[in-house]
Amino acid sequence: MDLKLKGKVAMVTGAGSQIGYGKSIAAVLAAEGCDLIIADINNKGLDLTAAEMKAKGYNVLALKADVTNRTEVDKMVRDSLMKFGRIDILVNNAGASNKMMPFLSMTRKEWDFDIQVNLYGQMNVAQAVLPSMIERKYGRIINTSGGQGISNLSLYGAAKGAIVQWTKALAQEVIRSGVVVTAYSPGLAATGLTLEDPRLSSIAKASPIGRLCTPADIAPVVAFLASEIGTYYAMMLAGTAPT
Repeated sequence: MDLKLKGKVAMVTGAGSQIGYGKSIAAVLAAEGCDLIIADINNKGLDLTAAEMKAKGYNVLALKADVTNRTEVDKMVRDSLMKFGRIDILVNNAGASNKMMPFLSMTRKEWDFDIQVNLYGQMNVAQAVLPSMIERKYGRIINTSGGQGISNLSLYGAAKGAIVQWTKALAQEVIRSGVVVTAYSPGLAATGLTLEDPRLSSIAKASPIGRLCTPADIAPVVAFLASEIGTYYAMMLAGTAPT
């Protein structure tokens, strides 16, 4: 299926991890014809992803940015607009946590880290990108939820749960400006966040399909939500179209 993404400009945050969702999402969007902006706080990982994409002939701009730092986010968006003139698609993928930690062991500083990265981080990037999308009367923003109700990841799940309600409200605010905002919740996968969790093997075995989710499972779904073809379903997820 042609998703009609050729010539679109897509920004994917958190694309530096070599085993995470962001890299796979960026690869699928590029294969569908998008020019890419990839961002991460991890310079080494970002360079590896960029090198792999460029080796395949994709047009990629790699920018180091901490999504919790609004100054860095604003610069990332300015540099992107200077390079490509527009940002059609934002995939708000960047996320992190204090790994597997019981709530009773967490300090306020550790609470703040999870909330800052996973909630405020997505808000920072969306707010920085939206004015140019609204001006052009076109944009697609895909936020990342998931991770709710997993023991030892309580603050991470709380932040991701808040993403759902924020997304629904934001989607209604901007839908008449031509900007579609939605969110998705990826399945449990052996990414950097959960890789060392000893429960993964037993969870995979207990699954009806006998395995965990992978970034390769998720990336085409995100590309579909970012496309014209997937617009109505994206709006349904956010509550801006009737189900």
